[in-house]
Parts: sequence; C-alpha cells; structure tokens
Amino acid sequence: MIRTLFFVGIGSFAGGVFRYLLSRLIQDNTMSSFPFATFIVNLAGCFAIGLFYGLFERTNFLSQDLKLFLTVGLCGGFTTFSTFINENVSLLKDGSFFYFLLYTGLSIFLGIIAVYLGNLTIKIF
Repeated sequence: MIRTLFFVGIGSFAGGVFRYLLSRLIQDNTMSSFPFATFIVNLAGCFAIGLFYGLFERTNFLSQDLKLFLTVGLCGGFTTFSTFINENVSLLKDGSFFYFLLYTGLSIFLGIIAVYLGNLTIKIF
C-alpha cells in the first residue's frame, strides 16, 4: 500500500506542477474572461488519460504501479475538475450565462471526445 501511495503521490505532484506551468503559460498569453487555461488543461488531461488507458489495454508489459502513476497520479493531479466547477460558479455569479453554457458544454462534450480519441489513438498505432 505504501508503494502504491508513493507512485500516486509522485504522479500527483508532477501533474500539479505541470498543470500550474501550462496554465500560467496559457493565461499569460490570453486576454479573455473565458477560463482558457483550465479548459485546455482539462481537455489535454482527458486526451492523456485516454491514451494511457488505451496503452494499458493494448499491452501487458506495463506495471500496475506505472498505471496508477500515470492515470490516478499524473492525470489526477493535472486535471482540474474542482477548479472547473469553481470557475463555472464564478461565471454564474458574474452573470456570464453565455460563457457558463459555452464552458460547461464544450468541456464535457470535448472532454468525452478527447478521452475517446486518446484511447483510439493507441488502438490505431
């Protein structure tokens, strides 16, 4: 159990740091009230978890520790669902109903597509 927690913890740390750096890069280069950084990070995380699960389904030589590191740890630390929800609440409080609907709808719809495409990418290659 300690070994599992170690792999998940290290993955979460790496995912969180990567999320922060990518979010800063995007936000520093975007002039909009739309939360592009979280939107892009969540889609990238959905694609990555689709890739990882597709890879694990296709191959048998990858360890359970690596699977937990990449999916629960790295992707879990990288994606930002709690931030996503908080930003939606902020959009509603500000009366930005259009952005709320756009952000929520696109995030869910494109997130599902990104997971599917990530998984499909592994099956194709």
